[in-house]
Amino acid sequence: MFPKNAWYVAATPDEIEGRPLGRRICGEALVFWREADGRVAAVEDFCPHRGAPLSLGRVCDGRLVCGYHGLEMGGDGRTVAMPGQRVRGFPCLKRFAVREHGGYIWVWPGEAAQAENTPLPRLPWVDEPGWAHGGGLYHIACDYRLMIDNLMDLTHETYVHATSIGQPEIDETPCSTRTEGDQVVTSRFMNGIQAPPFWKMAMRANGLDDSATVDRWQICRFLPPSQILIDVGVALAGQGGFDAPAEAKASSVVTDFITPETEISIWYFWGMARRFRSEDAELTASIREGQGRIFAEDREMLERQQLNLQQHPERRLLMLNIDAGGVQARRVIERLVAAEQA
Repeated sequence: MFPKNAWYVAATPDEIEGRPLGRRICGEALVFWREADGRVAAVEDFCPHRGAPLSLGRVCDGRLVCGYHGLEMGGDGRTVAMPGQRVRGFPCLKRFAVREHGGYIWVWPGEAAQAENTPLPRLPWVDEPGWAHGGGLYHIACDYRLMIDNLMDLTHETYVHATSIGQPEIDETPCSTRTEGDQVVTSRFMNGIQAPPFWKMAMRANGLDDSATVDRWQICRFLPPSQILIDVGVALAGQGGFDAPAEAKASSVVTDFITPETEISIWYFWGMARRFRSEDAELTASIREGQGRIFAEDREMLERQQLNLQQHPERRLLMLNIDAGGVQARRVIERLVAAEQA
């Protein structure tokens, strides 16, 4: 169950560099490529001649060439040419609205006309100077809502990520949940504690004493249909926490773009944007490596959780106070899906 009339991250630009990319998004088989003018196009991954996947072809002069019999497709979904054939009567493929923004390729898997007046989410590392951003992509065999649950309740860090970002104070400090229209925000503030290993590394990178007592925060923001931005960081104790001056803290925005592939699989575009030492490419690479290991731990847990839920569909799961963020996010999703179906 997922809304289709919404923007989802579909790919990164390097994935379509000089070649087509086939990817299933919200149950739709799509093919992406770059046209001659540099714009990205997306149509059904289905050759109108014999049904072959167009993504197995190649890009030539901005046209998508089928790898089976050489049919050439334009970005408007119309067949342009085919060796030895007249193509005027060939059926037009479904075209999908697509945009390039913030280092990602976004697609609207529903009705393309409805995408025209719907803006893409604001990304601070794109709109403001002084930011650095790096990340990666995981394919995970789970319902996309399980990943939303995971990211809207960071209590699991104490256990799943015990050697990197987890610590007992997360468990011991209650979180608050609020809604702002269709957005859901959960927040947790831990004061007067020691930083866990990942944040000790970040403190050193920002010239801070990693043995100092800190105030730590986690502010998770769910943006429909399935994007989550998480303000995280530590500041020297007593300097204002989240609002501390830049020289007294190490902070970042964890970027989570969760794109359903099917009902039980996702494309997970993860990353981290920071405002300290933004020019340091080695630091960006180091953070990406560490964050990749952290999210790999989530991947194993979520895939095993999905298998358990499939094997025991009759079991009702408990809903605790810590689940409030995920529960509210699911209610937003249900409203959007119901509105589409209506």
